[in-house]
Amino acid sequence: MEKITQARAKYIRIAPRKTRLLADTIRNMTVNEAEAVLFSSPQRSRNVILKLLRSAIANAKSVLKVETETLFIKEIRVDGGPRLKRWMPRARGGMGKIEKKTSHITIVLGVSEKQTPEKFLIQKKKKKEKSEKKEKQKKTVETRKEPEIKKVSGEKPTSKKGIIPKIFSRKVI
Repeated sequence: MEKITQARAKYIRIAPRKTRLLADTIRNMTVNEAEAVLFSSPQRSRNVILKLLRSAIANAKSVLKVETETLFIKEIRVDGGPRLKRWMPRARGGMGKIEKKTSHITIVLGVSEKQTPEKFLIQKKKKKEKSEKKEKQKKTVETRKEPEIKKVSGEKPTSKKGIIPKIFSRKVI
């Protein structure tokens, strides 16, 4: 019997047609390669698929007790979910139909016999402690300097004496 594990995400508010574009690119890839492709893709569905892939990896580690180097995406399926029906008023009292589509995504991971070396190294950012952030902000506040205003030679001073220039200080067009 072949070892497999799966993860599902239901009722995702992205159209299945758009989600399938990304799902087709990562089909039959190793887990590490698929994760790298998902990081570099611009589609909106990448966050959902990446989260689902990581869930499937965690399932495989806990249930099957296997290493991530042996996992690959055996099957990824994007099915259409229920549609939310909305209406938009149109000309002469008519109504225009708007369907907001949802999708169900299923990822099935398989275990290969050979271990594939990791092609990509994905480094996660370390979270800084709050105290370090506050100290850094204090340092930046202290080092700020007021901008120096230099007078360009050749300009006449703008201050005029008396009350008449203050009253009639309009620009000439």
